[in-house]
Amino acid sequence: MNSAFDPGQLDWSKGDGLLPAIVQHARDGRVLMLGYMNRAALQVTLDSGKVTFYSRSKQRLWTKGETSGHTLELQALHADCDRDTLLALALPQGPTCHLGSDTCFAAAAPALAFIGQLDTLIAERERARPQDSYTTRLFEGGVRRIAQKVGEEGVETALAAVAQDDDALLGEAADLVYHLIVLLRARGLGLDDVAATLALRHAGR
Repeated sequence: MNSAFDPGQLDWSKGDGLLPAIVQHARDGRVLMLGYMNRAALQVTLDSGKVTFYSRSKQRLWTKGETSGHTLELQALHADCDRDTLLALALPQGPTCHLGSDTCFAAAAPALAFIGQLDTLIAERERARPQDSYTTRLFEGGVRRIAQKVGEEGVETALAAVAQDDDALLGEAADLVYHLIVLLRARGLGLDDVAATLALRHAGR
């Protein structure tokens, strides 16, 4: 949890003591759901590390996933500029929507969010190592073999850029990005680490 968050600075004077709480995927940036927190729900969220809301229909606190097990593991919490809306960055432990989809706003996910989803999926494949999976075979081949594949895909992408059409270039670029994510995961890293490095470089300009 981010240490800079100060619950004492929130403005509870609006909304009958309830603050809207937007939940965003901490890794790929998708908006997962919207709920409401009162002071007690916020405290439970901070203490437990599991996103907890106040249910206006049931008139009680409810922790997301308390029956399904599909909890939202809190990574960071922020308030907006008016201090009357919360943004919870969380990692979902299963589908967020009660209809079974990953997010309650499934149709609104930006295209770039899929790269984050792919990173998450590859990380899961590394842990589970399902049989008959190309990704599993790559991980079992080790870092050296994966690095070789990244090199091959990099060359093929460069050649496609100068000698083939856009569809071919996009196909090779997709292969390159996929294998690069696998390589990062094999080294215990992810796209969020790459993004953090890029952000540091940008800040130092």
